[in-house]
Amino acid sequence: MTTPVAPLRSVVLDCPDPRLLAEFYAAVIGGTVHDEEGDGEWLDLKAPGRVKISFQRVTDYTPPEWPRSDVNAQHFHLDLDGGSTWAEMDAAQERVLALGARALDLDDDGGKRDWRVYADPAGHPFCLCRVD
Repeated sequence: MTTPVAPLRSVVLDCPDPRLLAEFYAAVIGGTVHDEEGDGEWLDLKAPGRVKISFQRVTDYTPPEWPRSDVNAQHFHLDLDGGSTWAEMDAAQERVLALGARALDLDDDGGKRDWRVYADPAGHPFCLCRVD
């Protein structure tokens, strides 16, 4: 095993409204929102034992256009555990949609595909995945 060069510190999402997006993800995955500078330009979502997710304000932000690869392509996405049963997935879906997510691709191919794709309030794609 090789020694890592640098441990992962955080994942940073560009967005037009850091507080809105930080609170959305806090409701979805847990953790607490911190605004160390107090100016709302950069917020951190911290939860014990998890990688920190940070949110930075970007003027003239343009969200990715899922699933395009030519213009405004998604740069990355988050995979979140949605539960081990389809009932748990349905419940997780209902909750993320109520929190402000938008459905992008809910076709599970008759149960053959175990993920569904959504956009967060700033337009970043994320998936709820069924885990065994």
